[in-house]
Amino acid sequence: MRELRYPPAARLDIIETLHGHTVGDPYRWLEDAESTETKEWASSQDALYAEVSSRFGARDWFAGQVRSLLGAGGVGAPVWRGDRHFFVRRTAEQEHAVLYVRDGDGPERVLVDPGALDPEGLTTLDSWRPDHSGRLLAYQLSEGGDEESVLRVVDVDSGDVLDGPVDRARYSPIAWLPDSSAFYYVRRLPAEEVPEGEENYHRRVYLHRLGTPADQDTLVFGQGRDKTEYFTPVVSRDGRWLVLLANRGTSAATDAWIADLSDGNLDEPRLVPVQEGVDAALYPHVGRDGRLYLFTDREAPRGRLCVADPADPGYGNWTTLVPEDPEAVLEGYAVLDGPEAERPELLVARSRHAISEIARHDLATGERLGGLDMPGLGTVGGLVERPEGGHEAWFGYTDNTHPSSVYHYDARSGEVSLWADAPGDIDLPGVNVEQVTYTSGDGTPVRMLVVSPEAPAEGPQPTILYGYGGFRISLTPAYSAVALAWVRAGGVYAVANLRGGLEEGEQWHRAGMLADKQNVFDDCAAAAEHLVATGVTDTEHLSVMGGSNGGLLVGAMVTQRPDLFTAAVCSAPLLDMVRYERFGLGQLWNVEYGTADDPEQLEWLLGYSPYHNVREGTRYPATLFTVFDNDTRVDPLHARKLCARMQHATSAPLEERPILLRGESEVGHSSRSVSRSVALNAEQLAFLAHYLGLSVE
Repeated sequence: MRELRYPPAARLDIIETLHGHTVGDPYRWLEDAESTETKEWASSQDALYAEVSSRFGARDWFAGQVRSLLGAGGVGAPVWRGDRHFFVRRTAEQEHAVLYVRDGDGPERVLVDPGALDPEGLTTLDSWRPDHSGRLLAYQLSEGGDEESVLRVVDVDSGDVLDGPVDRARYSPIAWLPDSSAFYYVRRLPAEEVPEGEENYHRRVYLHRLGTPADQDTLVFGQGRDKTEYFTPVVSRDGRWLVLLANRGTSAATDAWIADLSDGNLDEPRLVPVQEGVDAALYPHVGRDGRLYLFTDREAPRGRLCVADPADPGYGNWTTLVPEDPEAVLEGYAVLDGPEAERPELLVARSRHAISEIARHDLATGERLGGLDMPGLGTVGGLVERPEGGHEAWFGYTDNTHPSSVYHYDARSGEVSLWADAPGDIDLPGVNVEQVTYTSGDGTPVRMLVVSPEAPAEGPQPTILYGYGGFRISLTPAYSAVALAWVRAGGVYAVANLRGGLEEGEQWHRAGMLADKQNVFDDCAAAAEHLVATGVTDTEHLSVMGGSNGGLLVGAMVTQRPDLFTAAVCSAPLLDMVRYERFGLGQLWNVEYGTADDPEQLEWLLGYSPYHNVREGTRYPATLFTVFDNDTRVDPLHARKLCARMQHATSAPLEERPILLRGESEVGHSSRSVSRSVALNAEQLAFLAHYLGLSVE
């Protein structure tokens, strides 16, 4: 084969002084995706990746394994409206999950099938919400992975579209009025009404009356507030109460108001503060019993459940119903108040060191009554009840070897039973799953889940260390075709519960954000060192993998600790932390990272920003950047810039430890078809197998 070379990339003499810091940016020209120079460079990177990846012999094997394991499909917890319920399910043959409806014991019907709407698999169902009667459904579709959802309303019985399309409604919550005549929702202002570069922000709450043009909707809330705020309207089941939440960017700090709609003033509801200007999460909900339930981490970092009178909702009137657990994080609850049960119950879902559990409590007093038998050591999601009340609850469940399924709880008998299993038949590899605890650099204990072959080979094993560490996102046990395919090949897959997530509550999150973001990277390095020290692997067989904020983690690992890893996969990453706010949805995240506009915060960012911490002459790990052209959250420019800088700086020969960029069109940051997922995952695993010495032949 011919000698491989990195594509040429001009290094510009761009040096700025920011708050007294000299900051170089030689590859700023790669920020412009439409320039001729960037397109030529990207095309050359595509050609380089194609040539190098042609040598990865395991790609087809991994593609077959991932597709087979994804064949399990999945099913979601039901959403009930009387005897009618809505649910999503994906079978082995389907590229996307399909939304179904079923009346009682009758046949199920397809409501929204993205695959039927778009056989190419580029359309995704982003969200959906039935009205109170179950007669109408609001749903949102986007195309090509751009997540720019378009809202429509359909008649559930006839399938006729009754309203829409409404654009600029990206992932909007829908709060139906009980008579289905209207709903509150969230929509961005038109681009021509906001300053240039701020088109992704400036949300407002509107009241939309069915059958009227969206441009006639009533502006209800949001005028004059911070451009990065997200809003959530919720209407109580009886239609009397409107709850309105506001969060700045991705911050969990919640401002909340409640309005009594019984006066009929739907267009200008009189909002009474529940919480304002408090740095604490809050999720209020008016229950069927008339109480205002308040799920919060205020003065309780692991969460507690309070109650209050909705007519007098101030903090001084909150009463704790379920107190904070000192070791488990509150995640959700369901109220079972039907007359057939022995007594009204409150089901409370918690995560104890990343493992889910559900407890029973007395609804009136909060007294703990016992716990539910769980299917395994896994993750619960979507704990739901019937909106009109009753004695039943449903919850989704998954663990490392258990595809997403739904379980049913009956308060009359106390029994938990399987309600709907994942539809596909799969051949699972034999695995061992172990949760271990290691010590980070500052003495903090951190937990990690290690998935390994049931009969491991002797000596250090090719190992993937996966992490995220941010935005209150917990990495809990879950079925993963990628992890199982890697283990079937003979490798080890480890998932570290780094600070920045919510595995140990809000304090755990805050210990990995803003000025303390470096803790996340130290936790990851300590996880790698633990895997080496315990003989699971060694540095020649160890890789690190992550995406989005986890891509930032990977970028920090390869630039801070290149000695620890032989290979890395960095997907849809944030990497230039000085300029990240200028692109995509970056201004939503300064509550998590900080802003370069502030002198002190710039120092935090420069301390770990991967793009600014590349050192020439360093032997960097083999690194694969994967980016997606329609990513409207994290701009691919981050990966382009770091890729160019590492290609210039690395001392490792291209043939031994390449720095590569894999671009993909017509997909975005999040949802994608099964076929697209298979192709991406297979190439990532084949890359890691090649450089870690994992053979599947």
